[in-house]
Amino acid sequence: MKRIFYCLFLLIFLFVILGCTKVEKKKTYPNEVVQTVKVIIQEEEYLLHLEENETAKSFLEQLPQEFTMTELNGNEKYSYLNEILPTNPYYPQRIYSGDLMLYGNNCLVLFYQSFDTSYSYTKIGHVEDLADLGNENILVKFEK
Repeated sequence: MKRIFYCLFLLIFLFVILGCTKVEKKKTYPNEVVQTVKVIIQEEEYLLHLEENETAKSFLEQLPQEFTMTELNGNEKYSYLNEILPTNPYYPQRIYSGDLMLYGNNCLVLFYQSFDTSYSYTKIGHVEDLADLGNENILVKFEK
């Protein structure tokens, strides 16, 4: 009888202690934005929200950078990087205006129109409120 009482007391004691202990867990989100970068396009300033991934971290380490980006398909600008970045490609199915992606391991692509796609990319970030960039090649500066 004492043994049952002792076990019951121990269970209640542990329940109270564990129930009163506050355990905080860090919330993690896939592709959590960790840093903002300034982007200057044709003298207009924008904010680039970087993803939390190795590609974005490597891209950030290379800043500041300036690229002449070439027009393609009426919806994107691209430029080849001097260095290869780590990749983790996926099929986004839909591209949104402002998405900054890596195609392959060294082709930086900035999309200024939303559309469906069957290509794979590694997401670097998203440029907030990106305007239509027109059909000409442009100069794009990325600064920390």
